[in-house]
Amino acid sequence: MAPRCGAVWNEEMVVFKVPALIGIAAVLTCLSAVQAQQPADPRLAAATQAYTALPETERKAIQADLIWTGHLNSAATGNFGPLTFRAVNSFKAGRGQPDGQLSAAERQELARLARTARDAAGFAVIIDQPTGVRIGIPQKLLPKREATAAGGSRWQSADGKVTLDVSAGPATEPLQAIFERATAVNPNIQRKVTYKLLQPSFFVVAGETPTGKFFRRQALGPAGLRGFSIGYDKSMATTFDKVVTAIADSFEPFPSGAAPAPTPIPAAPGAPLVVVAPAQPATERFGVGLVVGKELVLTARAAVDPCKGLKVGSRPAKLRLQDQASGLALLDVPGLASSAVPGLRDAAPAAREAVVVLAYDGIATSRTAVALPGEVMSDAVLAPLQPGGAGSPLFDRQGRLAGLVTANPSDKGLIAGVAPQRNHAIAGVAQLRAMLEKADAKPAAAAAASGELSTGAIAETAGKSVVPVACGL
Repeated sequence: MAPRCGAVWNEEMVVFKVPALIGIAAVLTCLSAVQAQQPADPRLAAATQAYTALPETERKAIQADLIWTGHLNSAATGNFGPLTFRAVNSFKAGRGQPDGQLSAAERQELARLARTARDAAGFAVIIDQPTGVRIGIPQKLLPKREATAAGGSRWQSADGKVTLDVSAGPATEPLQAIFERATAVNPNIQRKVTYKLLQPSFFVVAGETPTGKFFRRQALGPAGLRGFSIGYDKSMATTFDKVVTAIADSFEPFPSGAAPAPTPIPAAPGAPLVVVAPAQPATERFGVGLVVGKELVLTARAAVDPCKGLKVGSRPAKLRLQDQASGLALLDVPGLASSAVPGLRDAAPAAREAVVVLAYDGIATSRTAVALPGEVMSDAVLAPLQPGGAGSPLFDRQGRLAGLVTANPSDKGLIAGVAPQRNHAIAGVAQLRAMLEKADAKPAAAAAASGELSTGAIAETAGKSVVPVACGL
């Protein structure tokens, strides 16, 4: 439901009664009306008067700096109210009286800290040429840039934990229909919408998955639909929430006036700039493998068939055996050691048993090993697997091999580039054993554990046998 502006809907409710990232959307709708209310606190009244006397550019600059120091979760509108008053006082904590006003020294320190944060992120407002959208990009945090198949632009972090998509296209259906689809409940996806706002010309949807957070805004104008969406790992929320607020504050779907010149910033000194290039057909498909013997890797058939060439890590590989019924495949990898072959458990996991899925996220040389929480669901596992996760092994809480993902996760279910919990087909214990016996590779006996192991302990031990697989197309 859209917020109502007025005495009941105040600035505190705009931001603090809903999750972070919501403030931008609600502020865009209500902040002007809120700020116009007569402040009751004498300190707020004095601060409002002093702030109003400043040029608009300086008022906005102060708010933008407060966003970057993490004290303001709102749009930099140039208006002053309780939210900006509290943000100033939060910044001033330990520096001076909580009067909502900045001395010359405090203003200089605020600007310095904000500039340091912006520079660290490589934040620059650009016009995204494929879409025409004006938006701020933290180019040091999101150095990977590419064109999307739909004609938009994508920026990602080096480890793949953050994805920002900018899109544009014709308005082929009502905005409300897109909004309803974006907020629909899917029982197969563990995704919680924590805020939704629909207005005649735009909508906002924000929420979270078990491991991530997402924010999306879509706008309707004479040129069609334009928007952006961003998803990122929850572990980054403390530092990245303010960056998302800054991105949302900078967003102009249909900009007017002179556009700032793009200023690409490399991820590190001397690093090459990444430029937008036309989308090219994929030349590789990625998967995951498990070392099960000397020079022998078990993986999913979906990851390696058909392929013009195979690699396990940096080593050339060759398909030895594949089984259509189980969805499994075995690869010969000359020179590959087998010092850490995991043991196979005796029986299949019970329904809803917790497991750890060891996988690889990202593409090509940027692939990163990850340990993901999972839950066994009959012949599937519920886990937040990214595309390229076919072949990822499952381990129970005693570190024993309990299954292997046989389906290649699709990118169609990603939420702003972040994988939610979804069901993925697996081969179970019996199928793994049968496949290994076909290759005369006797499954290793599972070592007994005195109790449940932590995810870190499982990843440390079993992760030594998990390897990235690349299939040349």
